[in-house]
Parts: sequence; C-alpha cells; structure tokens
Amino acid sequence: MTIKLFCTIILTAMFVENYVLQQFLGICPFLGVSKKLDSAFGMSVAVIFVMLLATAVTYPIQHFILEALGLEYMQTIVFILVIAALVQLVEIVLKKYVPALHASLGVYLPLITTNCAVLGVCIDNVDTYMGTGIFGLTFGQALTYSLGAGLGFLMAMVLFSGVRSRIEDNDAPPSFKGMPITLISAAILSVSFFGFAGVIDNIFK
Repeated sequence: MTIKLFCTIILTAMFVENYVLQQFLGICPFLGVSKKLDSAFGMSVAVIFVMLLATAVTYPIQHFILEALGLEYMQTIVFILVIAALVQLVEIVLKKYVPALHASLGVYLPLITTNCAVLGVCIDNVDTYMGTGIFGLTFGQALTYSLGAGLGFLMAMVLFSGVRSRIEDNDAPPSFKGMPITLISAAILSVSFFGFAGVIDNIFK
C-alpha cells in the first residue's frame, strides 16, 4: 500500500466518513462519556484498540468462513458475538497482566460491546469496494480504515468534550439546559464536518 493510499484512507475515515459526526454511529458513548476529557480519551483509546482487533478477526471470518459456507446472512449476528467475545477477552487479559491499564480503561471496555460504531466499521470493511483487492478492501486497507475510524472517534470525542466544557461555563436558557443544548451543539459540530469531503478530494486528486 502506497503512502498516498494510506493517507487517503486514514483522512477519509477520520473526516469525510466520521462514524460519529457523519454516519451517526456510536452516539451513546459520544453523548454519555464526553463530559470529561480524561473519560472521553480513555474510552476512545479502548475503542481504537477493539476496532483494530475486531477487524483483524471478522475480516477472515467473513471471507473464509461465512462466504465459503454461504452464511453471509449471519454476518451481523456473528460479528456482534465476535466483538462481545473480544471485549471480554481484552478485559480479562488487561485485568490479569496489565492491572494499571485495566484500572484506567476497564470501566469503559464493557460499553464498547454496545458501541455500534465498532460493528459498523467491521461491516463496512468487508462490504466497501474501492477497486482494489479481491474482496474490496484488502486486509491491510481494512486495518488502516479501522485505525482511521478509531482516530475519527477519538477526535470527535475530544472535540465535543471541549465544547461541553464551554457549554457548562455559559448560562443557557432554562429550556435549553441539559440534553437540548448538548444535541444542538453536536448537530453544529456535525455540520462543520461536511466541508471536509471536497478538501480531501482536492488534496489526493
């Protein structure tokens, strides 16, 4: 994979196809864990790790097991089970061998099982066609796309954490306090990302 293709996939996943701000996946942790910067960052790091691990496992399962046996219709169920098993495995390993890391990330790991952004990345990696590779995205490109999607999730969480901290310091009208002003701020942040599509296209034309 060339550097140009690597950068194109990463930046496209981060900005143009941002799973939170453009595809509206992973909204639950985006709204629930973005109140504090450290919580948002810890959750995002865990999501990046699980996205990469889940892609590495689900990609061969899709192409060498489900498609080989004609079980493509089982994709969603199988991927959900794989992601849940991987999250539990990661939590067990961290708790036993890296207790310090588990103490900082362990509280967020169970939330990843229900994070639809992880499932969305795994499905997109096996369904997306870019004109390269037998199955659309090659294995290396799929891992690169997952890394970009995870970095995009991290960027969205950190940005929105800063926005929410500013909101709390301002006196909003009573009818807008709480979730209403949070949703409005998220919508404005999402709209701001629509301009990146043309920028990425012009850079890597």
